[in-house]
Amino acid sequence: MTQRISKYQRFKMMNPIIQFFKFIYLSIKIMLVVAGGHGGTRKAN
Repeated sequence: MTQRISKYQRFKMMNPIIQFFKFIYLSIKIMLVVAGGHGGTRKAN
């Protein structure tokens, strides 16, 4: 397997901390979109 992948890209992919923050960032973004798109019908926790 000779894939042309730079060390930085491999570091980004293999680093669990970066993956974790990316996941949290996406979840917050989705939650904001969902919460913002549904008006005020539900009680805010």
